Amino acid sequence: MSTNTKYTSDELIAMESRYGAHNYHPLPVVLSRGEGVYVYDVEGKKYFDFLSAYSAVNQGHCHPKIIQALKDQAEKLTLTSRAFHSDQLGQYEKYACEFFGFDKLLPMNSGAEAVESAIKIARKYGYERRGIPDQEAKIIVAENNFHGRTTTIISFSNDEDARKNFGPYTKGFIKVAYDDLDALEEALKEDNVVAFLVEPIQGEAGVFVPQDGYLKGAAELCHKYETLFIADEIQTGIARTGRMLAVDHEGVHPDILILGKALSGGVYPVSAVLADDDIFDVLKPGQHGSTFGGNPLACAVAMAALEVVQEENLMENAEKLGNLFRSEIQKLVDSNDLVKLVRGKGLLNAIVINDTEDSSTAWDICVALKENGLLAKPTHGNIIRFAPPLVMTEEQMMECVKIITDTINNFTK
Repeated sequence: MSTNTKYTSDELIAMESRYGAHNYHPLPVVLSRGEGVYVYDVEGKKYFDFLSAYSAVNQGHCHPKIIQALKDQAEKLTLTSRAFHSDQLGQYEKYACEFFGFDKLLPMNSGAEAVESAIKIARKYGYERRGIPDQEAKIIVAENNFHGRTTTIISFSNDEDARKNFGPYTKGFIKVAYDDLDALEEALKEDNVVAFLVEPIQGEAGVFVPQDGYLKGAAELCHKYETLFIADEIQTGIARTGRMLAVDHEGVHPDILILGKALSGGVYPVSAVLADDDIFDVLKPGQHGSTFGGNPLACAVAMAALEVVQEENLMENAEKLGNLFRSEIQKLVDSNDLVKLVRGKGLLNAIVINDTEDSSTAWDICVALKENGLLAKPTHGNIIRFAPPLVMTEEQMMECVKIITDTINNFTK
């Protein structure tokens, strides 16, 4: 089949349906190009991207500096495996460790892979540093979490779509209510707890922002009970919430930090686990690894992606535009009963539609938004997440607010 063949959107959607596994339910739009805050379908229609590949494209689509780093490195060396050193890996590890304030970095590829790595490291630390009996380590997680879809991770999910008929499930996890320090402390009192794994803001669950003080209180409780505090910042990290990390809003430095998505600006699969020497020293050669983790291409791309965040003040822009977005959408909430509330931090936001979770209203609104030139996606039935690239301007934001407001005001169930 020639790659130069021109297909329509309908033909390409039909091709995916025929030959692809049906593990996603995308909006009926077929994208072929992206630049900054915009994406274009195969017919050439332009859209504002208000999902950013689930916050992977914080730096905007196809950022020139990141793409140039990809091209330059791709022409020299793409993969060595970790059987050999490369000239990029050490430089990337040093850059990222200094950038985020940790001693060491474990390079991986996907976000779920990084979460799995953090779980393994926390367990090993518990056995070798705290003397927890073999096979008895427990990790506390929050209800309604989303950390990926591997077998281990779905074992502590309460999303039945993700769990059903994928068992038997992995043991060793305790679920507690999110944003509940009392529940967390009760769980920490149990024997053999090695870590608390949490999203600073629960993105996939519907952009649930905890009360002020929750993250700081959780970190203090973990230290009180000699338990590792693990922050999954795969979606909330890299300036998305108006700080470099969402935990920075409360001055928290996690024992283990998990990053992914925007670590590469959406250009290449890159994830990482960061921690200090006393934690990573439990990991010895041969005990964990990845053929592609830390490859030269990934390292070059990640360094460029992080440089863009700082050079273009994306953290500050996310803070400013996030405040603007919520204040403007609050006007819609106040005037239209179809929208119950708006919530979020920085440019990670959501609106809750005044309908049941099993209704199609939020989906239908997103289809209408698509027709009007803006792409967003529902989560958990009646919630629409809004997370544009952080390179958006104030003028573009106001144009998008108008699209959202007009679409919802003109929407008929």
